[in-house]
Amino acid sequence: MTQAFLDQVAGFAADHVFTSASEWSMGASPGASVYKMAGRLGILGMTIPQGFGGLGMGFSTRAAACSILAGADFGFAMSLINTHNVALRLSQSASDTIARRYIPALLSGEMSGCTALTEPSTGSDFAAVTTTATSTDTGWVLNGEKTWIINGRHAGLSIVYAQCKSLGDGSGIGAFLVNLSTHGVTQHAIDAGFAQTSMGTGRFVLNDVAVERDALLIAPGKAFKAVLTEINGARTYVAAMCNGMMRRAIGDVIAYGTHRHSFGKPLNTIPSWQDDLSSAKAALRVSEGLTAQATVLLDTGLDAQLAAAQAKVSAVTCAQSHLPALLHLMGAEGLRPEHPFARHIAASQIAGFTDGATNILKDRVARLTTNKET
Repeated sequence: MTQAFLDQVAGFAADHVFTSASEWSMGASPGASVYKMAGRLGILGMTIPQGFGGLGMGFSTRAAACSILAGADFGFAMSLINTHNVALRLSQSASDTIARRYIPALLSGEMSGCTALTEPSTGSDFAAVTTTATSTDTGWVLNGEKTWIINGRHAGLSIVYAQCKSLGDGSGIGAFLVNLSTHGVTQHAIDAGFAQTSMGTGRFVLNDVAVERDALLIAPGKAFKAVLTEINGARTYVAAMCNGMMRRAIGDVIAYGTHRHSFGKPLNTIPSWQDDLSSAKAALRVSEGLTAQATVLLDTGLDAQLAAAQAKVSAVTCAQSHLPALLHLMGAEGLRPEHPFARHIAASQIAGFTDGATNILKDRVARLTTNKET
């Protein structure tokens, strides 16, 4: 079942994602049909319990699918997995009424979802969230702004982290489900030098947005622990995505080096050309090993804080270091839109500050390693 599913993911990535990715990298947006196709294949419900219409698979399947999809386009892979993650949270924490109301639309690709933690003045510092949630007789009222949110420009549903107590008090932050069509929500696209369309990057402002009492999915005092648990998984599948981009790039380079000649010889017979390729392969093997370790821990429910951080640092560093070198092995040919190098290089930079900036994660690895040794 798992391999058959991953084979379907690979076919979808090759036939429908990779073929459109070059247009997305130039600013075109994925159409509704490609999201619905992902829904029909079960990609948006990989690890959602079968009772809610999902496939009920484990984390290792999620990581493998993310890797395959990112080999075609990192941004679209992130878009899909973020919708999946919202559906997963609803299956775990929402009332049955809310879960049954929204999960089918998320799993079918009719609606996309996002998780909103980052704000204009805060990212990795969870306790610094300034979006507020005020209790009322009938529910909650939310005010604030979230930015650099994957799917933020087009999501219909968001899990919003907001402060229920005093600003700066991490124990006062809760997680709320917000229908982004609610009065008081305004959504905006975010674009940059690196195309953001397939990732759906955006921001939204909450101005006296009223939600029901049961919109509180994770109570204050529990949200911080939930974020830490979820982010270990996110760091691991982002590592898997970086590995997927590297595998695709290496494959293209090998194929090119076989038939392209320089000074009468195939490129792959030139020692200096092979040296750079071998270096990339070796770095990828190390990264894949660390990602596999983190994946096993997450699949078995064990502590993956250190392993996930190590995997992401290794995978991001590998991609950021070797994708440019692999492009140079291709020469100008590597810039052609049918090759992924330009968008993969851009994506590796984005991956470096997704779910924990690399410099912060290096400090975390150092602390966790020291604590483990003492």
